[in-house]
Amino acid sequence: MSVRNHDNPGETDVAIIGGGLVGMSLAYGLLRQGKRVTVFDEGDQALRASRGNFGLVWVQGKGDTCPEYARLSRLSARLWPELAASLQQDTGIDIELRQQGGLYICLEQDALRQRAEMLARMQQQAGGDYPFEVLSAAQARAKEPALGSDIAGATWSPMDGHLNPLLLLNALHQAFAARGGRLINGRPVQRIQPRRGGGFDVQLSDTRLWANQLVLAAGLGNKALAPQLGLHAPVEPNRGQVLITERLRPFISYPTGHVRQTGEGTVQLGDSKEDVGLDTGTTAEEIGKIAARAIRMYPALEKVRLIRAWGALRVMTPDGYPIYQQSAQYPGAYVVTCHSGVTLGAVHAGPLVDWLLGKDIDISLEAFSADRFPL
Repeated sequence: MSVRNHDNPGETDVAIIGGGLVGMSLAYGLLRQGKRVTVFDEGDQALRASRGNFGLVWVQGKGDTCPEYARLSRLSARLWPELAASLQQDTGIDIELRQQGGLYICLEQDALRQRAEMLARMQQQAGGDYPFEVLSAAQARAKEPALGSDIAGATWSPMDGHLNPLLLLNALHQAFAARGGRLINGRPVQRIQPRRGGGFDVQLSDTRLWANQLVLAAGLGNKALAPQLGLHAPVEPNRGQVLITERLRPFISYPTGHVRQTGEGTVQLGDSKEDVGLDTGTTAEEIGKIAARAIRMYPALEKVRLIRAWGALRVMTPDGYPIYQQSAQYPGAYVVTCHSGVTLGAVHAGPLVDWLLGKDIDISLEAFSADRFPL
């Protein structure tokens, strides 16, 4: 493992605003390519979607209205084993990546039919490169015996999986430090000033740093930062509430869109989709809905104790898809934002880093320009 330190503390090759999963995946990938990287992390006052998500590396159904996004998700899923192995080699941390497939449980026949039709369209768009199965209730229970009798069926994909997002974030930060990255934590960026002739000044309250390139990966903070660089990031918060049970013996083999059992035995239940502004709280109404749905899927959960609940904010664009764009006004400045920081983490650490460095990549990012949204 090569380490490249910052010889001049006032300069860096790439400055990244945002130390969550998106920013740190980019930073780790850049360090692996020998770049000097400085990450600015706002600190504990940040909204921190990376600490509240569901931990899915999920493919089936993603990009149903955007084939480019579907391809990006499949590519990232294929790249995840290499990234997980690299992080473990650098840090010794097993991020608990498991990619044995995933189930999407449907409670009503109409929902199962609609989902089957959607996945069939996606398979056709992918030229057949989109494996999935539609399972009856009996077939789903044969695959996952803990499922209850009150389900209509499920869709199955061998491409899906999950990991521990907190271990992932920890591993990215440890690997970043081990490879010589510099983290400036707890000091919000006050201003970004493009320099004549290229590069950017990043202004903090008491210091300034010059960067050759700059990436906005600040989640919801990108909305205010992007205009300083001639960019557009119309992101809004969308709250999801999550519940955690006590530790249980392993009884769920595959992650689903709403229930998964973690490596430590707890069961994670979600999710809600709520437009409530910046409110990260929880509500009895939504918690009740989440619990009731999970019990219909897995009746054994009815008598299990809940030990924790939280709300976290997704970073959502108007159409739900990422924004990847370089500034036309200030070349070298980029915005990178998405709500799938876990699923797309391996793409962010790999092909997207190549894109930032001006290298040819085998994927098209044109569909993810913010130009698709009106100003």
